[in-house]
Amino acid sequence: MELRRWSRMAGVAALLPLAACSAPAPSTGVADPMATAALAPGGGVQHRLLPADLVGFRALPAYAEPAWVTRDFVARGRLPPLAERLPRQPLVFGTAAMPDGIGHYGDALRQVTGGRPEGWNTSAGQSQGWGGVDIGTMECLTRTGPLFMVRSDALQPLPNLARGWTWSAGGHQLTMDLIEGARWSDGYPFTSDDVMFFWTDNVLDPQVSPLGGAGPDSFGAGTRLEALGPYTIRWTFRQPFPEDVLYQMAYGKFCPGPAHVLRPRHPRHNPRNSYADYRNAFPAARVNFPVMGAWVVTEYRPDDILIFRRNAYYWKVDAAGQQLPYFDELQYRLLGWNDRDIQVIAGTADLANVEVPGNYVEVLRQAAKPGAPFRIAFGPRGAAYAVLMNLSGNGWGEPDARGQRVRLLNRTLAFRQAVSLAMDRQALATTLVKGPFVLPYAGGILPDTPFYNAAATIQWGHDAARARTLLDGAGIVDSDGDGLRNFPGGGPDIEIVLTASPDTATDRSLAEGVQIFAREIGLRVILRFVGGTQRDAAGSSGQFDWLLTRNNSTELITVVQGADALAPMGPYTHAFHRAGPGGRLDLLPYERDMVAAVQAFQDSRVPDARRAAMARYQAIGTANANTIGLVRFPGALIVNRRIANVPAGLPIFMFNWAEDAIMRERLFVPRSRQGGAELRPGTLPGCFDCRPS
Repeated sequence: MELRRWSRMAGVAALLPLAACSAPAPSTGVADPMATAALAPGGGVQHRLLPADLVGFRALPAYAEPAWVTRDFVARGRLPPLAERLPRQPLVFGTAAMPDGIGHYGDALRQVTGGRPEGWNTSAGQSQGWGGVDIGTMECLTRTGPLFMVRSDALQPLPNLARGWTWSAGGHQLTMDLIEGARWSDGYPFTSDDVMFFWTDNVLDPQVSPLGGAGPDSFGAGTRLEALGPYTIRWTFRQPFPEDVLYQMAYGKFCPGPAHVLRPRHPRHNPRNSYADYRNAFPAARVNFPVMGAWVVTEYRPDDILIFRRNAYYWKVDAAGQQLPYFDELQYRLLGWNDRDIQVIAGTADLANVEVPGNYVEVLRQAAKPGAPFRIAFGPRGAAYAVLMNLSGNGWGEPDARGQRVRLLNRTLAFRQAVSLAMDRQALATTLVKGPFVLPYAGGILPDTPFYNAAATIQWGHDAARARTLLDGAGIVDSDGDGLRNFPGGGPDIEIVLTASPDTATDRSLAEGVQIFAREIGLRVILRFVGGTQRDAAGSSGQFDWLLTRNNSTELITVVQGADALAPMGPYTHAFHRAGPGGRLDLLPYERDMVAAVQAFQDSRVPDARRAAMARYQAIGTANANTIGLVRFPGALIVNRRIANVPAGLPIFMFNWAEDAIMRERLFVPRSRQGGAELRPGTLPGCFDCRPS
C-alpha cells in the first residue's frame, strides 16, 4: 500500500466508529456476524465424533491396492505383495468422518505453494516449502488436525505412529506403543530406533534445529525418553500427567526422519561431516527421500513443479481394506502464495487456503457465479496479526547498542502500553477489506478457543493523546525538538526496526500502518521486509526489534496444543523472549506471573481450574501489552467441486492446517470425473527390486 493512501486512511480514521478510550478497558463482547455464519446449522463445524470414529488400529479380512500397482509391480516381482508391505494391524480410517464414503483410486490432487523446498531433512530444520508439502510426507507420533470434528468432552490427540499410550499411576511416565510392521517408503522397517535418533541426535543436540522448533523444553524441562524395545518407548516427566505434551508430539514437533538414511550423515556418527553438511545432505533435487507419509517426491523442477507419487508402503487403509491414499499423485506448482486462490478459482487447482482478506470479496463473487468450479467455506477467526517486541535484555540475537536500547524500551510497561494505544485497529481492518471479515485483536489467546475469557481481556482502544502522555511520563521525550522522541538520558532519536514479510499485501499493509501510527506518537519505525526462511531465521535467532507476525499458532487458537509457547517456559521455547548466551532468562515480573499461570494450566486436569488459569494468563498478558495485537480474521477453504470427502465447516487452521485437518489421504475424485490430471501415471517412487529385512 502506498504511503499516500495510508496517510489518507489515517486522516479518515477519526471519522470511523472507534473504541476510543483514555485507558484500556475490559471487553464487553460484540456480536460477530462472520462467526455466526460459520457456526450456522448445515454450514459449520460439527463437534460430534469420538477419536475412535476417525481412526483405529485393527486387522481387516482382506486388503486391496490400485490394480495397476498389482499388475505392473507386484506380479512382475518388482514390489512385495501388499500383505507384506502393510502392518499386521494397519491404521484404519473410519467412515463416520467421510461425508462421501469409501473412495476410488486414481487421478491427481493439484495444489500450489508460494514456498520453495530447501531439502528433505526436516529433522535438521530444512523446509520443504510449506503449503502442506511436508504434511504430505511427514508422519508424527500423534495427529491433531482432524480434531475440529471431535466432541470437546472427548478431546485428545489421535494415535498415529504411536498407536496407543499408558500413563503410570503417578503420571510421571508415559509408555507409548509404536505401530508394528510399518515401513518407510523405501521398504526399511520403522522402529523405535527412528524415534530415538530423532530425539537424541536432533532434538537434544544444541547444534540442530528440527523443523517446527522442537527442543528439549518443548516436552517439559528435564524430560527423558528411552526405548524399551523396537516398538515401545517411555517418556519420563518431572511434572505429573503433562497431557498437553501429546499435542506437542503431532505435526510438526515430533515427526521422526529415517534414521537409516540420516544417521550416516550426522556429525556424531560421521566425524568427517559438519552440521551444515548434515543439514544440507538431502537437497530438493534429491528425490525419492524415504518418508512415512502418503506420497513420495519423485520429481522436482525449480520454480516449476513438485510431483509426488503414492507411497506403496503406506500403512493406512480405509474400512474396506483399500490401502490409502486414493490419489495416485500429488502435484505442487511452485508459483506465488496469492496464486493458490487464483488457480482454484480458475479450476486448475483443487485446494487452497484463502488467507488474504483483500481477496475475500472477489472470491465470494466468483463462487456465486453459475458453474463456478469451486466451493468455499469460511471458518473461525483463527488468524491474527500482532507486533512482537523483543523482550530479551541479556544478549539474545547479539543486538548492537541501538538494538539494546530498543530492548530496554520494549521492557518498559508504559512504552508497550503507549504503542498499543497508538494502533488504530479499526482503520487497519478497514484498509485490508470492507465488511465483517476483520476485527480488532487485543492480543493473547483468540476468542475462538473455549478457554477465552472476554471479561479477562483488556481491549486497547486507539488513543494517541493518551499514548503521548504515557511516553512523556516515562521520560521518553523529544529532547532535541525534531519531532521524534529520543532514547532516555539524552540519547539519539529512537529508531526501531520492524521486521515483516513482503509475501502478502496483508503483511505489507499492516507493517506500513504500524509505521504511520507509531510516527504519530513520535516514534520512528524502519521497515525491514524479509521473506520466507530469512524472516523465520530472524525471528528464531532473535535478530529483530519488533516482529510483525501472523499469530495463527496453535497455542492461541486451541491453547492445549503448544501451551509451552504461551510464555517463556524455558530458555529457548518462546517466540520473542529467549535466553542470551549465558542460557538465563531475564523475565519481567509480569512474565513470571504468566509462566505461573501457564504452569498451573498444564499441571491441572480439572477443567474449571484450567479455565481459571487461562483467564489469569489473559488478564496479565493483555494488561501488560505483552503483544501488540492488531487484527484478527477468518480464513476460507476453497475446494474444486470434483473433490469428494471434504467435511463441512473445515477451518483452514485450528489444531493444525487444513492440509492435515482435511485428511488428504481419503480425498478422491469420483470415477465419472477422473482423467487427465496425472503427469506421471503408472509410476511408483524408489527402488522396489530391493527387499530389505
